[in-house]
Amino acid sequence: METLIIILIIIFITYEFIEHVVFPLIWSLVQRKKKSSCGPERLLGGVGEVKKWDRTEGYVFVDGELWKAVSEVPMKTGNMVVIQKVEGLTLTVDLLNPKD
Repeated sequence: METLIIILIIIFITYEFIEHVVFPLIWSLVQRKKKSSCGPERLLGGVGEVKKWDRTEGYVFVDGELWKAVSEVPMKTGNMVVIQKVEGLTLTVDLLNPKD
């Protein structure tokens, strides 16, 4: 009878260790490799449309929002752009199809 109780206690402790240490560790390692789905990082590599542009800066429409943007490449209203960098609330963009 005592060995049965000891075996049950060992099984319970092992189960709790796996549940509270091993599973959360595996889950955090898997989630770490996923691309962010919130915050400004989610915009990287995204596509937007130029709504207003003047020389090196203007505004682009991305995911239903208007963002301030800068670029070294001249743009025109209606150009499609790719987001290269996010600094605060300003996006650095490049033309999606530079040959156009």
